Amino acid sequence: MAFLNMRVIRIEVRDRFMGNHTVIFTPSGIRAEARNGQTVYDVALNNGVDIQSICGGKGLCKRCQCEIDTGKHAKFNVNVLAENVGKLSPTEKKAIHDGELSDSRRLACRAKIKGDLVVEVPSDAREAESSIQKKSTPIDVPVNPAITLHMVQMPVPTLEDNPSDGETLVALLKKNHGLTVRPSHRILIKLQDILREHDRTVITVVRNGDTIIDVWPPSPFDLYGAAIDVGSTSVAMYVFNLATGQPVYEKAAMNPQIRYGEDLMSRVSYIMMNKGGEVKLTEAIRSQIKSMLADAVAALELGDNQLLDVICVGNPIMHHLLIGANPVELGVAPFTLAVKDWIDIPAGRLELGLADTAQVSLFPLIGGHVGADTTAAYLTQMDNMKGRSVLLVDIGTNAEIVLSHNGKVAAASSPTGPALEGAEISCGVRASLGAIERVRIDPVTKKSRFKIIGHDEWLSDEDDLSEFTISGICGSGIFEVMVELANAELLDQGGLFISDDTSGRMLPDNEGKSQKYLLVDRPENPLYIKQTDIRAVQLAKAALYAGAELLAEALGCEAFDEILLAGAFGTHLDPKYVSEIGIVPRAPAEIIRSIGNAAGMGAAMALVDQDQREKIIQAVREIEKVETALEPKFQQYFVDSMKFPTAPAPKESSQQRRRRRRQS
Repeated sequence: MAFLNMRVIRIEVRDRFMGNHTVIFTPSGIRAEARNGQTVYDVALNNGVDIQSICGGKGLCKRCQCEIDTGKHAKFNVNVLAENVGKLSPTEKKAIHDGELSDSRRLACRAKIKGDLVVEVPSDAREAESSIQKKSTPIDVPVNPAITLHMVQMPVPTLEDNPSDGETLVALLKKNHGLTVRPSHRILIKLQDILREHDRTVITVVRNGDTIIDVWPPSPFDLYGAAIDVGSTSVAMYVFNLATGQPVYEKAAMNPQIRYGEDLMSRVSYIMMNKGGEVKLTEAIRSQIKSMLADAVAALELGDNQLLDVICVGNPIMHHLLIGANPVELGVAPFTLAVKDWIDIPAGRLELGLADTAQVSLFPLIGGHVGADTTAAYLTQMDNMKGRSVLLVDIGTNAEIVLSHNGKVAAASSPTGPALEGAEISCGVRASLGAIERVRIDPVTKKSRFKIIGHDEWLSDEDDLSEFTISGICGSGIFEVMVELANAELLDQGGLFISDDTSGRMLPDNEGKSQKYLLVDRPENPLYIKQTDIRAVQLAKAALYAGAELLAEALGCEAFDEILLAGAFGTHLDPKYVSEIGIVPRAPAEIIRSIGNAAGMGAAMALVDQDQREKIIQAVREIEKVETALEPKFQQYFVDSMKFPTAPAPKESSQQRRRRRRQS
């Protein structure tokens, strides 16, 4: 018997190392099955993962670089151990020695899979970046930056009149520019060399009108600043010339923290489950911002000390991780913030690669889940919302909502989850090239037409789809397919598929226990919308609806004059579908308007005009925070808003099925 038990144990161990393993690729979110011993590159290639290689996986080009993320990943339900990937190959060891590969990376074509893995494909190893569109919009504020330049011509000292150069500079700034300033140590040790070499002429760099932070030789150089929107999915940066107030550079990139969790709570969970996890996430976001700033400095051909002011916004968890605060308290009630007010930090403490004189500032937060991105978006709309009933919504993993009505302002967050952005949807993907972003369903044939990111034409099953890479459906497409299913009478108001459809597009699912809609019919990897997908969207939209309804009730607002959609996601939503999906109460399409990346533009306003900083600091103090989780009516509003308004009423058979399920 002991021998038999030993044999069973050996078989189990052998199966563990010879069976299939799960491999999740980030940031794409693609999940794949891999045989023991397969290379990461082969699995990536077979599953449509975007990864470079010009040698066909032979280890020659060194372009298929990736990173293996060890640790427990609650989002993916995998535990990645160091031994889950094979040891470094001779090719990789040589590449590290030659400086072609960092010691934190692997070559995907040489890394062999021995267990479950989470593999990040960094941006420099991807053929095509995700479709990140956070374009700037014009801002209308005075050019009044916190940092200014003042040229001073110093008199030649004499034995009779010989104050220190520092004293003279301070006096002349007071006399000629009306500034009462104090010099820093940095300028005192640089000043005389510049005066000696440039005919007693110097440019002073003054912050907040009271501190000389640097001195320059007389030159035509300008000052620059960056406004950065640190989103959970992407990071957007806008660089401005602070002398003219004009934007001169912008860039967007994926947030590398995605490898630790698609949504915010999964990242907090990662930190809770992995010692030092918060350090990894902080290093990841700081490294990304540092790289983007370096690219901007290089592209604009700036000196090391010309980009001196940075303003960042983000949700509370992104905010805390950027400044180095552990966000675990934000993962559990009562969601206590480490810091709520506007904060200024010397850039050197955040290791962003800027000059010692540079400063990073972060907007104030409203509450535990209503962050600096919301306050920045609100800043852009304050004047528009004043004296009107206006709802400002940023749809994300947590929908952040601000309502202005009758001279009062209230804010709340609703736990919508990541379904509306593609996660928790069976064929859902992030808004990347090849993702379905638009959907139309013929009400007679029930067949779909769709548009994918990166192509302008409408596609259908009748086209040769082999020419296109169709990865799945993203957020805007999810909105549209739900409404189209309802309008085509394939879905009832309660969210159940209508079982008597004879179009051939409705197929059995889950061993016949439910149904699924055939969205894209192709021989390999057809795409379906499943009953579980409908349910995930219902839960998400109901949470946002209930949050908006609670805000309206708190301020006594019975109708909205305007509904503003903020953020990159909101930019791509068609007001018709936002209205018809029933995600916001009393929301006809004609009052719904997208305002783009308002968070980034709010940061830009405060960068270009320092008066905007005090304006938003004061405004946040007057916002009432509504805790949706504590409101007794939240559940009632939540349940009432689960239905799809444009769908047909449930048939008797559907109602009977519901009653039988409740009775059972």
